Amino acid sequence: MFREVRRKDRLIAKEQCFEILKKAGFGVLALSGDGGYPYGVPLNYVFDGGKIFFHCAKEGHKIDAIRRNPKASFCVVAGESVSPKEYTTYYESVIVFGKVRIIDDESEMLAAVKKLAQKYAPDNTREEEENEINKFRAALCMLEMTIEHISGKSNKL
Repeated sequence: MFREVRRKDRLIAKEQCFEILKKAGFGVLALSGDGGYPYGVPLNYVFDGGKIFFHCAKEGHKIDAIRRNPKASFCVVAGESVSPKEYTTYYESVIVFGKVRIIDDESEMLAAVKKLAQKYAPDNTREEEENEINKFRAALCMLEMTIEHISGKSNKL
């Protein structure tokens, strides 16, 4: 069902894909948007337990798209640098395919947002984390992507 990577010389192992997902700062979630047009949106995320978690508002383009069709892809690029003299870019990238669901359970949603908070604000105290989460809790929606297929490539020095 999923295509193989064409540039097999740049293919990386699944474990390396997971490491890139853990370290990258953001990625682009691609959904089937309005009118069948692709909708790609850059998002912060956290990879944990073989799943990818995102936060968003309870209403909007992402939510509408997911309700219509939960199939999605998510792409991250890490360590990129352009080498003009060589006409190339050095990078590591991962593309994930899977289904996204809206987390409805309150305790599950809180556990997911805490993972996100710990990734992006690891030095905050638990009290600071709780205060920030509570500030936005009423408007907060968390999404979970279950990975069905993953591949990664690397062109490194």
